[in-house]
Amino acid sequence: MSNRYLLGFDVGSSSVKASLVNADTGKCVATAFYPEKEAPIMAVKAGWAEQDPQMWWDNAKLSLKKIMADAQVKGEDIKAIGISYQMHGLVCVDKNLQALRPSIIWCDSRAVPYGEKAFRDLGAEQCLGHLLNSPGNFTAAKLAWVKENEPDIYEKIYKVMLPGDYIAMRLSGVANTTVSGLSEGMLWDFKNNRVADFLTKYYGFDESIISDIVPTFSIQSEVSAEAAAETGLEAGTPITYRAGDQPNNALSLNVFNPGEIASTAGTSGVVYGVLGNVNYDKKSRVNTFAHVNHTEEQTRLGVLLCINGTGILNAWVHRNITPEVGYAEMNDLAATVPIGSEGVTVIPFGNGAERVLENKEIGCSFNGVNFNKHNRAHLVRAAQEGIVFSFCYGMEIMQQMGMDIHKIHAGKANMFLSPLFRDTLAGVSGATIELYDTDGSVGAAKGAGIGAGIYKDNNEAFASLDKLQVIEPDEAHRAEYLAAYARWKDILKNNI
Repeated sequence: MSNRYLLGFDVGSSSVKASLVNADTGKCVATAFYPEKEAPIMAVKAGWAEQDPQMWWDNAKLSLKKIMADAQVKGEDIKAIGISYQMHGLVCVDKNLQALRPSIIWCDSRAVPYGEKAFRDLGAEQCLGHLLNSPGNFTAAKLAWVKENEPDIYEKIYKVMLPGDYIAMRLSGVANTTVSGLSEGMLWDFKNNRVADFLTKYYGFDESIISDIVPTFSIQSEVSAEAAAETGLEAGTPITYRAGDQPNNALSLNVFNPGEIASTAGTSGVVYGVLGNVNYDKKSRVNTFAHVNHTEEQTRLGVLLCINGTGILNAWVHRNITPEVGYAEMNDLAATVPIGSEGVTVIPFGNGAERVLENKEIGCSFNGVNFNKHNRAHLVRAAQEGIVFSFCYGMEIMQQMGMDIHKIHAGKANMFLSPLFRDTLAGVSGATIELYDTDGSVGAAKGAGIGAGIYKDNNEAFASLDKLQVIEPDEAHRAEYLAAYARWKDILKNNI
């Protein structure tokens, strides 16, 4: 029996999950998350969202203790540690590596005016050409808010970091970060391959507060004696991988190469594609970050499309149109209607402003309903088609940036449980869809195996990844899918 294990943490805003993976078989042997009910998010004012970093550390330790007990694994059996984390958060620590204030997390919007002002003052060409994004509401803008509104705290800052950097620091006593992490905070200059000094100068940040940079896959630091005593891990165990949750989700699905896509479709939908050259969307409708395998020699960018109105629309339809049946029966009902829903079209953007629409809020609308012809099956199918079309609309932006999309990897969960959703996505995009059984903490553990040299590359690390299903595009009905999509785009154009 193997005594080589890999540990992965996934630090989310609702919980911290930990998984142990047998390094030799690649299989997950134990997993746990804390808290079991959703972790609190502090909102002192409207639009604010903060969490205490100590809570992440406490929940990481609880999750680790449970999986070590469940798998009967000792500290010395764990050979490497990987960390996935909620993106764009800001953690500020003093010289004693103590957090100076709660973390301002990803969904906090107080820094929007700071990012927008920087974009106006510095100009679109400078920001998009170097950062590949607008400074927006990312980590750098959050730090600018602290500098202006909490100068006493700002003066005490020794290092700033992202949530995953904080957990790595608690494990090791060392503050460091990655190029991928800096890019998600708008602190990396892709044109010059260095910290974005034009933005740090603009905001008046001393560059010494940026943590040291380590490669995404490498011995980044080692578990300290103090952390070993707290956790049951062995002192000296290497931390060998970290990434934000979306790049890590792509890694978990073995998405590393240009043209490959990782997708999730829960309450909101995410399409994350790998680009092999430095590029950006001139309208900033998608975000572009350094992917996990990006280096100065090999450009690998993660282009992130987020659509708010996806699974939440499907849940709304279920709740209000087919409340007496389960989701599987609802999908069966939708499948009784032909492709294109006999002229019914749904624009799915009913969950706030959409970045893909240049931050417009146009609402959800049902179009083309004929009371003498259509029934609820048409509405259910049209809603799912509308969600797919919103994905494809965003993927067209990626294609305009130079991405050749030919394969979509996804976990078999949420909207990807619907055969109609899957078939429509393959039919319109022309891409093959591969469904897998994986999650973020397992991916982080395998990332640790790559970083530690236990696996020679991603293909060896993910050789054991369970491929559950492959959906090929239905070429026989491609024209019908594309006609329905064209009608959807025409109606969208009239709405925006």
